[in-house]
Amino acid sequence: MVAASADAYQGWGDVVIFAACTAVRIGEVSGCRVGDIDTTEWVWRLRRQTSPGPGGLKDKGTKGKRSRRIPIIEDIRPLVLNRIQAANRRPDARLFVGPRGGRIQTGVLRKATHWHEVVAKLGFEHLRRHDLRPTGLTWFADAGVPLHRLQQIAGHTDPRITQRYLHPDIEALQNDGQLLSIHLRAPQRSPNGPQLRVV
Repeated sequence: MVAASADAYQGWGDVVIFAACTAVRIGEVSGCRVGDIDTTEWVWRLRRQTSPGPGGLKDKGTKGKRSRRIPIIEDIRPLVLNRIQAANRRPDARLFVGPRGGRIQTGVLRKATHWHEVVAKLGFEHLRRHDLRPTGLTWFADAGVPLHRLQQIAGHTDPRITQRYLHPDIEALQNDGQLLSIHLRAPQRSPNGPQLRVV
């Protein structure tokens, strides 16, 4: 994405990586301020999002009207520290900005990075910017994060909504099937346990 952008702006790649690894909306990434990130505990207090409205982009509360805490995984901490440094550590500065210092929005990200062409070349032609959110939630789930914690990270009030975001990959599903096969074939299994037979 960075290489495909006219100005090779690293910030575009940082936004995409940060959104996927935190399972948030692009508007929430845009609303993130330096002071929202606790670099001691490595937790982001998500308090706002940037959304289009009458007169242009506006910062407002989160979609669920509540702040929430998002873990910042070790893999993206250097990226976050670089962004904090680029913002001169000012607590009120946006963590992510466009190449001219403006607010990030999904349409600008799409155009600037030639999103559709890049994802098609990578074999993900149906990947949209919002898909970074369910991707991140699925990664958290595959890592073993329980549903009630995923729900808090996502900011959902209903766990059924969170479950709709989770899309395990085919390899994970095949591995699950293999685990069941191994379990059913195990010689130490109780004779009163499940049996496969034609009825």
